[in-house]
Amino acid sequence: MAALDSLSLFTGLGLSEQKARETLKNTALSAQLREAATQAQQTLGSTIDKATGTLLYGLASRLRDTRRLSFLVSYIASKKIHTEPQLSAALEYVRSHPLDPIDTVDFEQECGVGVIVTPEQIEEAVEAAINRHQPQLLVERYHFNMGLLMGEARAVLKWADGKMIKNEVDMQVLHLLGPKLEADLEKKPKVAKARLEETDRRTAKDVMENGETADQTLSLMEQLRGEALKFHKPGENYKTPGYVVTPHTMNLLKQHLEITGGQVRTRFPPEPNGILHIGHAKAINFNFGYAKANNGICFLRFDDTNPEKEEAKFFSAICDMVAWLGYTPYKVTYASDYFDQLYTWAVELIRRGLAYVCHQRVEELKGHNTLPSPWRDRPTEESLLLFEAMRKGKFSEGEATLRMKLVMEDGKMDPVAYRVKYIPHHRTGDKWCIYPTYDYTHCLCDSIEHITHSLCTKEFQARRSSYFWLCNALDIYCPVQWEYGRLNLHYAVVSKRKILQLVATGAVRDWDDPRLFTLTALRRRGFPPEAINSFCARVGVTVAQTTMEPHLLEACVRDVLNDTAPRAMAVLESLRVIITNFPAAKSLDIQVPNFPADETKGFHQVPFAPIVFIERTDFKEEPEPGFKRLAWGQPVGLRHTGYVIKLQRVVKGPSGSVESLEVTCRRADAGEKPKAFIHWVSQPLMCEVRLYERLFQHKNPEDPTEVPGGFLSDLNLASLHVVEAALVDCSVALARPFDKFQFERLGYFSVDPDSHQGKLVFNRTVTLKEDPGKV
Repeated sequence: MAALDSLSLFTGLGLSEQKARETLKNTALSAQLREAATQAQQTLGSTIDKATGTLLYGLASRLRDTRRLSFLVSYIASKKIHTEPQLSAALEYVRSHPLDPIDTVDFEQECGVGVIVTPEQIEEAVEAAINRHQPQLLVERYHFNMGLLMGEARAVLKWADGKMIKNEVDMQVLHLLGPKLEADLEKKPKVAKARLEETDRRTAKDVMENGETADQTLSLMEQLRGEALKFHKPGENYKTPGYVVTPHTMNLLKQHLEITGGQVRTRFPPEPNGILHIGHAKAINFNFGYAKANNGICFLRFDDTNPEKEEAKFFSAICDMVAWLGYTPYKVTYASDYFDQLYTWAVELIRRGLAYVCHQRVEELKGHNTLPSPWRDRPTEESLLLFEAMRKGKFSEGEATLRMKLVMEDGKMDPVAYRVKYIPHHRTGDKWCIYPTYDYTHCLCDSIEHITHSLCTKEFQARRSSYFWLCNALDIYCPVQWEYGRLNLHYAVVSKRKILQLVATGAVRDWDDPRLFTLTALRRRGFPPEAINSFCARVGVTVAQTTMEPHLLEACVRDVLNDTAPRAMAVLESLRVIITNFPAAKSLDIQVPNFPADETKGFHQVPFAPIVFIERTDFKEEPEPGFKRLAWGQPVGLRHTGYVIKLQRVVKGPSGSVESLEVTCRRADAGEKPKAFIHWVSQPLMCEVRLYERLFQHKNPEDPTEVPGGFLSDLNLASLHVVEAALVDCSVALARPFDKFQFERLGYFSVDPDSHQGKLVFNRTVTLKEDPGKV
């Protein structure tokens, strides 16, 4: 019956029946809307009109501080607040003024109470906006962005009703242009590329400033400007929706500003139990980038609270990857730096009756519908003694934990703060046998370091309540946690456990196998850090989880390497070619541009001798239609030499396979231009080349509906092809590990660390062009 009454009440506010039913499913929202409607009816003494009902719904759905409900309802019911802009201003005002009492004079001034915007004022503002853009309007007609006109009118008349402005724009545009013609109904034609990019750049900035995803043409720094993301300013944490304000908040924020000087502070807090992957690259770019874009600082803080899984190699690898991506931490810290303080605070929580020692086993604590602990209400003094006993090693692992008294968003009750582990810590040794959990440690370390913006991936949203609760329970500075969407890639697995399985089964060599998407693997494959950063910028800072195609990352790699990787020539499957009329008594020195499109970047020298090697696929004894390279009666040019070769004889071995070719040569300008020019090497170095393909066959190898047999059954057995006797020109002889080259017509390649004196090893980073078969 109550539900039916509420349904009738909500539809009476102007909500559709479907919207009203959806609202009823949200217990908190429906309760607040019911209370707002009831109070409004009492004030009005009559039914509520639709315009008022719409504002009441907006109030109920957006108000976080329920203490202000009656205050704001009275303004809406009395029509002092009667437009959406006024409501938005009112909500912002109460959010930024959490303490009592509210200065009503200041409030009314900030919210436009009593300000009357006449139709004549709206008409004049719209007319002025149209006059400013009239030449462009007459050219573009109805393809013009009408939102620009509405925005300019709204800027002049802050409290005007948006619908009235839109109606006035529509009417005046119709008067200026007349009815729409057939051409006005067609899609807007494409503009020149340069102009389009500039338009996209402006549009992206506009969109980002409204809190949405940035267009890929914006640089990461542009996306991360404080104004763009609409994050709170340092010291204005209380303006963030959902932030919990206590009687101590404003004083703590004042102290925080005295310590930081209003500086933006972020942190990148990896666990040192695995190698960073492509998803971490987004986190690194976001945390370090946001601080850098706003003249702030970023800490690299290792969350080293689980000594069981931590290894020294992971600490150094993480530091290396952060530096490789181009970022320098303000300071490298460790959660273990604060173990003494964390323990002191845990004792204080017990003293305040907000934590207790529990003896439930791990299996009893799993899930979200666990029964309350039978030890939840044990006396404070008893928990203090037991926690001290935990610290002194009087309990075995799993026999006792310290739990906090709160319920998290996901329904998890009383999360664990400390557990017993008899494992030496890499930094503190045997000092501790109890270690804090992430739920307990994370927010407190943020508080100690006076972090202003605690940027986390979306899965930590369920921990936001415990984050705020714990800081406020201890009456310490409370930062703000902001969540963003994870970055994932198709055809990849990044979980530490699954990569270990791949290594254990021999599917990959180690964490840095170039077929993986760990950052060490991408570096080894030859991906430049600038390309990874560019990819993160193109993905943008989204709230929703993003799963991207690998070819989009590869496109960023090509963009960077095209401008930075000098050219060389290599032959993977070689065919010996003898030039019988070589034009000199000894080899010639050929000058090859490092970057053919920009010869100011220099040249390198390669020998051109009577014996050269070409790709076996560049010769066909019986060519199919459309084949343009070397064949009987079809000469081909040798790149950079200025010579064309013509087939004279094919030399075959006992098995009938082609072993070598004999050709004659002529100057390229001494006859007809050949259909194609091919690459070649002469007096080359022998090297090993590793060609990589996708490690998995399906987009989502971890999805049981797509791969019922599990990800290990989805391995692409052709993901690595090793060419052990490839040939490369001698210009690369002094190359070092991670040096990058474009092998002409073949792709981009990077020197592998396996290289040694007399034997270079190259990894193919990406092909020259995207494989059209990859989607």
